[in-house]
Amino acid sequence: MTTETLPFDAAEFLDSDEAIEEFIVAAFETQDAAFIAKSLGVVAKARNMSELAREIGMSRAALYKALSGQGNPEFATIMKVMKALGIGIAPVMPGDRSAA
Repeated sequence: MTTETLPFDAAEFLDSDEAIEEFIVAAFETQDAAFIAKSLGVVAKARNMSELAREIGMSRAALYKALSGQGNPEFATIMKVMKALGIGIAPVMPGDRSAA
């Protein structure tokens, strides 16, 4: 008997603001820019990529590419995406975990 598996899609599990917050905080803790961009793409997919693309003035295809983890989106694009998703960003001094 063979075991059939399905691809894992984290977007299916981001069904609350709390889940999204934990997911994004964990992504930022890696300090890996490509992983952060890809994680924002997962959240965007969970929230409706097409609507988000329209809101920030990009094509859906360009937004998918920018947030794929393979692209290199401009910081302005990341900020627009985060704002549209209702996610803020704040600088934190090293060792200060109170903002996270």
